[in-house]
Amino acid sequence: MSLKENINFVKEEITSEEKFLESFVRVENFFKKYKKMILAGLGIAIIAIIAVNVNTYVEDEAKIEANIAFNKVLLNSNDKDSLNILKDKSETLYNLAIYINNSKENKSIDTNIKYLKELNVYKKALEEKNINTLNEVSMENDFLLKEFAIFNKALLLAQENKFKEAKEALKLIKSDSKVNELKNLLNHYLLSK
Repeated sequence: MSLKENINFVKEEITSEEKFLESFVRVENFFKKYKKMILAGLGIAIIAIIAVNVNTYVEDEAKIEANIAFNKVLLNSNDKDSLNILKDKSETLYNLAIYINNSKENKSIDTNIKYLKELNVYKKALEEKNINTLNEVSMENDFLLKEFAIFNKALLLAQENKFKEAKEALKLIKSDSKVNELKNLLNHYLLSK
């Protein structure tokens, strides 16, 4: 029985080796048949990887150059060369630099940057004591100073003796907000009103 088992074992080994050689020949034939396409695909992949890396490098260098120019503009707002670099390399930083320079000089501020535009509207609403504009700004979900705008709205309402509306506005401020202490102080004042 041992000899029979050995013969079966040898047969199985030969069969598995044949299958291996057969699959190897199939792969070789496939490669020969599609050799040009495979090499072209590999070439395109290598070129694409190099292009992406070069593009990333160029973008990183532009960001570094824009940041250096932005720092120079912060130190000297009259540095026209740095402003031109910013204008070419980073439109957002350029707009931010113009915004900062104009706000330092109390000039009219017009910007395309969403958050700065909202802050500008908020600042103007506070200066004009415009409750409606404060209400509009505070209703935007992603406004940076949402709770602070609500607090200022309530404060303006309290100054106009609209105590009930002020109390309702303060209810919109969450208890975990950083404005909560101010809210509590104003609520304390409004208890007697």
